[in-house]
Amino acid sequence: MTAQDTTDANARIEELVTSNDVVLFMKGTKTMPQCGFSSRVAGVLNFMGLEFRDVNVLEDNDIRQGIKDYSEWPTIPQLYVKGEFVGGCDIITEMTLSGELDQLLEKNGVTFDKDAADKIREANKG
Repeated sequence: MTAQDTTDANARIEELVTSNDVVLFMKGTKTMPQCGFSSRVAGVLNFMGLEFRDVNVLEDNDIRQGIKDYSEWPTIPQLYVKGEFVGGCDIITEMTLSGELDQLLEKNGVTFDKDAADKIREANKG
């Protein structure tokens, strides 16, 4: 990847995360995830009725590497809310189960199905 490719990828990533309330950089798409971790996060967001932009990193190597550099986070998927990096699969799972994801979405004025979020927590109680 050249310096120009890196600059282009960063500019495209910046545009994606600032022009969409919720963005998930993932392997595959929200309707057809291509890895278990991406599937888990997309599944939670879909179940919660969240409108989000999915970006398939498998279709663009510059974005696939660029998003890791952009966030300084080594793995995919990566979730952004209102331009801020939230985390990957484990963090999103923990935040969903603790209710922190609900709070973050509410604070940022992002619409989601609170009952669905409660159902996820209920289903995952030990």
